[in-house]
Amino acid sequence: MLRSVKARDYMTKNLVTFKPETDVYIAVDYLLAHKISGAPVVDGAGALVGIFSESDCLRSSIQSTYHEGQGGGAVQDYMTKNVDVVDPEADIISIAELFITKKRRRLPVVERGRLVGQISRRDILRAMKDFSTNREYVL
Repeated sequence: MLRSVKARDYMTKNLVTFKPETDVYIAVDYLLAHKISGAPVVDGAGALVGIFSESDCLRSSIQSTYHEGQGGGAVQDYMTKNVDVVDPEADIISIAELFITKKRRRLPVVERGRLVGQISRRDILRAMKDFSTNREYVL
């Protein structure tokens, strides 16, 4: 049953992360270079303190335009601080429900206050595919 499959089984563990003091332009370079739309922001102890996404980049650009500044600044000035997270033992069906109700594409996986991975909609699809390999189906 898919309820027995846990976030830990499908989460990505090797993540691009930012520190709160990372310069926005450096963060944008990383997002583009790694072809990702956002990354967790962690403090020195590895605790999740936010998410920095493409939307946050756009907010930074708009604010600098309104204030006729050079833009930039630190990731912590623009990151999303109230972040939904999941436990590594959360089942993928519960996570899929969160993706639907919260309209998220990915969720950080946090264990005892530390970021240990990230799970995405695509990871859930991989789990579904693995589960269905023993089933016959017609396309």
